[in-house]
Amino acid sequence: MNQAHWHLLLTHLPIVGALAGLGTLLGGFIFRSEPVKRAAMGIFIFSALLAIPTFLTGEGAEEMVEGLPGVNESLIGQHENVATLFVWILGALGLFSAITLVANMRGMKIQQALSVLTLALAIGTVGLSVQLGKTGGEIRHTEIRGATAQMDGGGEENGGPTVSGQEEDDDDN
Repeated sequence: MNQAHWHLLLTHLPIVGALAGLGTLLGGFIFRSEPVKRAAMGIFIFSALLAIPTFLTGEGAEEMVEGLPGVNESLIGQHENVATLFVWILGALGLFSAITLVANMRGMKIQQALSVLTLALAIGTVGLSVQLGKTGGEIRHTEIRGATAQMDGGGEENGGPTVSGQEEDDDDN
């Protein structure tokens, strides 16, 4: 398997992990369950660790798809920028979760405040993960780009958007 295969295999795990961790942490708050909150912290830590190989295989995946028809390099660049931010934010969430987990297990008074801050960071991380998934999907899924471009009004006069989402100019002037 090459890096593109590994990237595709791993790519959903940090995103789904962040979302699952957020749901678990919310459940911990709703049911006032410290073990459930601890489980959420573990999910965040695991997701942060998975983000590392996912990010590192992205460059190899980029090399594989750059020359393929229908692949827009600006979309790859957008995805790479969001991925860089995401890996740092998710890493911070993982580190903060580890600190919160230790405080929780030791019964420290600050544990509740740390849990609330972890929740806020998790919400931001999940929001960023949506953007990451969107930009990654647009690289190879033209049906996603087409819907986005049509909602933006792009390419209507020539029968729809081009591969890059830009209108084609039939004028020779």
